Amino acid sequence: MCCKEKLAVVTGGMGGIGTAVCLRLANEGAKVVATCHPSEADSADAWINEQKSQGAEISVVAGDVSTAEGGATLMNEITEKFGPADILVNCAGITRDSTMKKMTDDQWDAVIDTNLSSAFYVTQPIWNSMVERGFGRIINISSVNGQRGQFGQANYSAAKAGMHGFTMALAYEGAAKGVTVNTVSPGYVETAMTAAMRDDVRDAIVGGIPMRRMGQPEEIAQAVAFLADSESTYVTGANLPVNGGLFIH
Repeated sequence: MCCKEKLAVVTGGMGGIGTAVCLRLANEGAKVVATCHPSEADSADAWINEQKSQGAEISVVAGDVSTAEGGATLMNEITEKFGPADILVNCAGITRDSTMKKMTDDQWDAVIDTNLSSAFYVTQPIWNSMVERGFGRIINISSVNGQRGQFGQANYSAAKAGMHGFTMALAYEGAAKGVTVNTVSPGYVETAMTAAMRDDVRDAIVGGIPMRRMGQPEEIAQAVAFLADSESTYVTGANLPVNGGLFIH
């Protein structure tokens, strides 16, 4: 098992991709803590029971990762309850799509704060501990649209591109300390959000993917598990695309 007895924290862990990541890491032997926004806390027990029905014991801690105070409070609470994190998957994310002509300051700030700044806010409180212990795995979930851009997503594309810049810089800082930092950039994935698309929109998207299908959340989780593996010691600063050939670079 790649992550046996390691503590893994997955922000946005109750989402479609986040859930698959949590289950995969738990199945690999990790002790997993998912985080959720306080507005989702009422759904946490049902989500925990659903994962338990699949044989995975996963804990949930609520907190607002979009602010410095919220991120620090959340990670300190996790450390106090469960111990120091060995693996951190920055998966929290939202969309507030709009063209540049119509995009508001609030739409821009919400996406940048939740999708990009949060990675800093939750990583910094546990960074020194990873460095001091000589082990850490940080995996940032970006997006194909952070690599190629997308109409109506200036905020989202900027945040997701910024996540890999964060990855690359932090990888230099952790390289000699046993801490690896990598990015996974999914393409279109079968989640509740994509399932809610109109059929014609969905068909157009799938038609543009060389594999002629959307990805499965489990395929993203597979990539995360590889990077989280204790034996993945020589991979750092990488951006691993999982997009079915939608963007090849």
